[in-house]
Amino acid sequence: MKKTEVVPDVYWVGAVDWNIRKFHGETFISNRGTTYNSYLITDEKVALVDTVYTPFADEMIERIRHIVPPEKIDYIIANHVEMDHSGSLAKILNLCPKAKVFCTAKGKEGLYKHYYGNWDFHVVKTGDKLSLGKKTLTFIEAPMIHWPDSMFSYLIEDELLLSNDGFGQHLATSERFDDEVDEGVLMDEAKKYYANIIWPFSSIVFKKIDEITKLNISPKIIAPAHGIIWRKSPGRIIERYMSWTKNESENKVIVVFETMWGSTGKMAGKIVEGLIDAGIRVQLYDVTKTVRTEIIKEMLDAKGYILGSSTHDNDMLPTIAGFLTFLRCMKPKNRVASVFGSHGWGGGAVRNIENFLKDMGIEILQPSLAVQYAPDEAELEKCYEFGLNFASLLLKNKIMQNV
Repeated sequence: MKKTEVVPDVYWVGAVDWNIRKFHGETFISNRGTTYNSYLITDEKVALVDTVYTPFADEMIERIRHIVPPEKIDYIIANHVEMDHSGSLAKILNLCPKAKVFCTAKGKEGLYKHYYGNWDFHVVKTGDKLSLGKKTLTFIEAPMIHWPDSMFSYLIEDELLLSNDGFGQHLATSERFDDEVDEGVLMDEAKKYYANIIWPFSSIVFKKIDEITKLNISPKIIAPAHGIIWRKSPGRIIERYMSWTKNESENKVIVVFETMWGSTGKMAGKIVEGLIDAGIRVQLYDVTKTVRTEIIKEMLDAKGYILGSSTHDNDMLPTIAGFLTFLRCMKPKNRVASVFGSHGWGGGAVRNIENFLKDMGIEILQPSLAVQYAPDEAELEKCYEFGLNFASLLLKNKIMQNV
């Protein structure tokens, strides 16, 4: 088994999950798999930073054996309680029962409640240090990125940030580093990961990056717990994170709809034509045909949202209702929107979507557009004008970036 060295005496000992498609239940659909990254530091003392998801424990242990006997591990750093990172903790501790477990106070609480292990816990806070010999680890608490127990570990001498869920991606490859993979794919997966997992915590992430800067930490390498290690361009992913944390957006519009018999779909097509003719970048999604993970990724940096639904039982259709519930959890800021839809003998979907968006704090740019039954030529022309007008209002709209 080939050894993968991140920096001298620091090794990747994780696992590649090629076939996973549903992550966090079904809240994240990963079409490119993922990795569970664990890192072994070999010095006078041996430290293991994070473990892997339980089904991959033996793979991790085998990688460790090719470097040192697992029994020689002195310290285990648990940056995060979630089971894809801590699932192999009990098994590795059976091999090195005298190892000390370093984590935050919330980490200790969570690990005990998950595994009920009578382990030698050592609670750490931001600024605490652990000497391994020539190398020194320091810890940075990072609560709510994205659980309350989360922390980063920083290997001072190598300027290596072990960031757990920060700066990660769900991406399974045979390569381990950013300069070995397609940059477009990598950044797309990093954006998708941020949009669907980190976005709700943007203000916290912004403050944490600022705090790290003030601690004079400027990592040359960022090694997350999922996906590729950033050794070529750690500064670039930090810049992208800073943009995302500020909720910066482009003059791009995402149109998302659900239709029952096609009328709302016809409206969506004409609205998109208007947007395109106005020179606006646009993406159109039938929410029943595209996984939510991909749509949310595109909404991350889009300034405008246009939502549509047919009416059923005086309300929006169920798939777009679930989509909007998830979008609300992402807490988008500095966005503008409009609403459209068709109905039969009675409406309700358009009004309820508009109210939903207002409750989220999203500004409604123009009156909603509703059509009874199938739209005729005149009504389709109104849909086209609806798109043109939204584009005009979007370009005139000035909203403050809000962290």
